[in-house]
Amino acid sequence: MGDHKEQPLRVGAAVRRRRRALELTLAVVAERSGLSVPFLSQVENDRARPSTSSLEKVADALRTTAVELLAAADPACSVDVVRADDSEPLPRPRTRSLVRGHHQMHASEFTGDHDAGREFQYRNDQLMYVADGAVEIEAEGRAYRLGRGDTLYLTGGVRHRWRAAESDTRVIVVAVAEHIEAVRDRPRR
Repeated sequence: MGDHKEQPLRVGAAVRRRRRALELTLAVVAERSGLSVPFLSQVENDRARPSTSSLEKVADALRTTAVELLAAADPACSVDVVRADDSEPLPRPRTRSLVRGHHQMHASEFTGDHDAGREFQYRNDQLMYVADGAVEIEAEGRAYRLGRGDTLYLTGGVRHRWRAAESDTRVIVVAVAEHIEAVRDRPRR
């Protein structure tokens, strides 16, 4: 019995994210694609699965390709276990991806030392969790020291750098994936 099984993709969320990133209404996408507003709404809410032809029309209306929309799609129902490999000693430092595939969330585990001089700035939000040890983080001109069990939340666009402050430090970083265009909710008028 395997830990991973391919599932059909739900393209609705990818269509909605792209439409919102372009600040388009369903009516505009309907006009550009020749498809109805109710049908597009059903697609975005995963109540209808577009044919290849319809998906291409939607993609054209959103100035992208069907392939790009499918790449940003969510698995319908997926369970994927990423197992720790305890069979051989792990090199220090090391980075291990905790999520396989193309998903809305990305997670990595950093173990050991880290290049403290490297500055990061991600487009989307991320959360850092210290599983073991301690880290020192500089973000927005302020310094933070986090110990085991502490978390730090960074909104998209925040410049930061960090380093392990103790040996055998393990940091889990969970982030909105870079291929996802995270958009802030706009106040309704």
